[in-house]
Amino acid sequence: MSDLTVPELSLVCLVGASGSGKSTFAAAHFGPFEVLSSDYCRGLVSDDPNDQSATTAAFEVLHHIAGKRLDAGRLTVVDATNVQPDARRSLVALAREHDVLPVAVVLDLPERVCLDRNAARPDRDFGDRVVKRQRDQLRRSLRSLRKEGFRAVHVLRSEEEVAAAVVVREKLLNDFRDRPGPFDVVGDVHGCRAELEQLLEDLGYALVRDEQDRPVDAVPPDGRTAVFVGDLVDRGPDSPGVLRLVMGMVAAGHALAVPGNHESKLVRALQGRDVQVSHGLEETLVQLAAETPEFRTEVERFCHGLVSHLVLDAGRLVVAHAGLVEKYHGRASARVRSFALYGDTTGETDEFGLPVRYPWAQEYRGAATVLYGHTPTPEPEWVNGTMCLDTGAVFGGHLTALRYPEKEIVQVPAQQIWYEPVKPFPPAGIEDPGASSAPTESRGHDDLALTDVLGARGVETRLAGRVTVREDNAAGALEVISRFAMEPRWLLYLPPTMAPTATAPDGELLEHPVSAFDFYAKGGVTRLLCEEKHMGSRAVVLVCRDADTARTRFGATDGASGAVHTRTGRPFFDRGLTEQLLARLRAAVTATGLWEELDTDWLLLDAELLPWSAKAEALLRDQYAAVGAAARAAVPAAVDVLERVAARALDGEAPSGVDVADLLARTRSRAANALAYTDAYRRYVWPTDGLTGVQLAPFQLLATEGRTWADHDHLWHLGIADRLVEADPELVRTTRRLLVDTDDAASLVEGTTWWEDMTAAGGEGMVVKPLANLVKARRGWAQPGIKVRGREYLRIIYGPDYTEPGNLERLRDRQVGHKRSMAAREYALGVESLERAVAREPLWRVHEAVFAVLALESEPVDPRL
Repeated sequence: MSDLTVPELSLVCLVGASGSGKSTFAAAHFGPFEVLSSDYCRGLVSDDPNDQSATTAAFEVLHHIAGKRLDAGRLTVVDATNVQPDARRSLVALAREHDVLPVAVVLDLPERVCLDRNAARPDRDFGDRVVKRQRDQLRRSLRSLRKEGFRAVHVLRSEEEVAAAVVVREKLLNDFRDRPGPFDVVGDVHGCRAELEQLLEDLGYALVRDEQDRPVDAVPPDGRTAVFVGDLVDRGPDSPGVLRLVMGMVAAGHALAVPGNHESKLVRALQGRDVQVSHGLEETLVQLAAETPEFRTEVERFCHGLVSHLVLDAGRLVVAHAGLVEKYHGRASARVRSFALYGDTTGETDEFGLPVRYPWAQEYRGAATVLYGHTPTPEPEWVNGTMCLDTGAVFGGHLTALRYPEKEIVQVPAQQIWYEPVKPFPPAGIEDPGASSAPTESRGHDDLALTDVLGARGVETRLAGRVTVREDNAAGALEVISRFAMEPRWLLYLPPTMAPTATAPDGELLEHPVSAFDFYAKGGVTRLLCEEKHMGSRAVVLVCRDADTARTRFGATDGASGAVHTRTGRPFFDRGLTEQLLARLRAAVTATGLWEELDTDWLLLDAELLPWSAKAEALLRDQYAAVGAAARAAVPAAVDVLERVAARALDGEAPSGVDVADLLARTRSRAANALAYTDAYRRYVWPTDGLTGVQLAPFQLLATEGRTWADHDHLWHLGIADRLVEADPELVRTTRRLLVDTDDAASLVEGTTWWEDMTAAGGEGMVVKPLANLVKARRGWAQPGIKVRGREYLRIIYGPDYTEPGNLERLRDRQVGHKRSMAAREYALGVESLERAVAREPLWRVHEAVFAVLALESEPVDPRL
């Protein structure tokens, strides 16, 4: 039995004359979808797998499908004769285009075996000369297959060898997905041995020294593993000492490492190849000259064997010296290695004559965290889920490590400036009196791009799976968010729409609590909380403990200390009034001790801001007040005319046949409706002056640093709100609440009575929620809340005359299913955006979910629901 090793991600080319058994071999050793047959592709394009005139079209199809599979990271096998150099050359090019390894499996069976097999197949009517020509082409190609670019060549020369062959799939050298960590990823060391020793000790590693007191290993704490991003050598005072320590850690299984461009150059120098001895290499060669030949050989072997990049933690972490764009993750080619070692440049040079690095991280949209070095930056910063850990230790900066998955930065300062480069480090405008100079990359924050949101797309959520956003909805949301919304860094969350209760089947009410109670009970959720529904405007409040938190956590550069925004991401107030409100709320949070209790420097609250007129003054004036004024002016006049006509009829003076009694009754009812309509919206309007008259009713703590709070029940959330009310009762308003158990008839009656009393007193209504908050129902996650609005409030929504019997019966036919579905999807997106935000994911990832909520609001649905 012989093993044929094949990389897990590769393009496998079967090579052999017709009749050599390629298809049988492929079927025995590979999956049915992994194999692409040229014969099958001929059949696809011509209905005849033996139609040689369709060969060109067939191979176009085959190459296209193979490219799609390789794009998706799937092993692909090409079942064709591939005996001609041109055919193989195109496949090797295809592998290189997709940065995978090409492998050849050659079935060089005896000519007689191939001829006999073809003779036994009635569909093979070509002559023996074809097989003989193919075998001749194959034999002339055998010696050149590796030169053609195949990474591995396996040749089987007999039926016995074919029968004994076993295909063994091996991991790529960069594949460490089975290593979950935790890791301590260390930036560019550049020969700074003392700083490295100090950093490892600060990380909790125990240094191991040899008889000459040289560090030769460092034992990690708690099963952690160190990962070095390359550039261990050059420029610093002790490159051999750094190499000895790191090599010992790798050999002991305590560390992993990738090569830097300086290691690559050192290897060439140690191999005696012609290299330019500059950029610190001269110091390293001098230092290594004082070491033993055996040590220099070991160094050359170690550095030469380092793999371009590492894919760790199930693909969630990638480490490469100069970073790596997503399409190269887990791939193997000269192009991938070059990018991992050197990055990319714009083709320009700066004023110091140095190449301008292409800022690939600003465009990165991959799911994996990428950690790298290569181009020094004064401070490590997250850019779209990537971080550069080269903070210029050799230039007088710091040696930096990142704990993963904790994402905690650990640094030690350089003992001194060890090397003076050409370009200032840190860059001009960044104060650091101890630093000198170094080349730097043009860097920026997690800037958003139109491609993040344009077009039809799907957003993956933990609660609802994939949520689809239609292209036209995305376009509408883009218009709103680009023209009116706040700076995206403040928009961690947009509240979902609220699901309406089912329509009451009869009576004078359109909505009734029993419908909401029944909905949850049928889903198996029996413990409910009824919350007062404030008639104001939904508000999301992000309050930071201080300006420094706002700057470092949210990138605020204008002195802002938080945000107060609407359901569509628009600011409620101007900056001055916003800061006044935040200052009051911050003082309340401080007074309650929540900063310490929740271990956070910021809070995100879901709330209602009152009065309604604070945000909706124009809407009230132009729509509701206008309707009310017109009705109060016109309908009483009509009543007056009809009353006079009716009076004349009683006196016998009315024209014959005119009976206005029914019309008069309807018009009197409409006049009363108009007054009720005006009273309804006026309840929610009062004057404000600055913050005077403004109230905030928080009802849920959405997130703090490092966590969300949907796993806490609503009484806990309202308890937080009550503490804020106690601290500032003038600004913060309480939310009345009542527990209801659907298994208890008396509790249901109490809940209904509570709602009736509240709405009769002018309240809008209530929201019924699962007490446990985020909870499973019989079919997936339970609806987060169902609103039950009062009879008079609904007059604002449906119009003054909606309570007339005919109108009420017509409105009972409203369909609530789509609105409920939309509410559930938007809620899932909201939870997703919060979870991404607290996990410190890139801004584009957070904003993807936030934007999707706004896009769903463009779906066609009855806005009155």
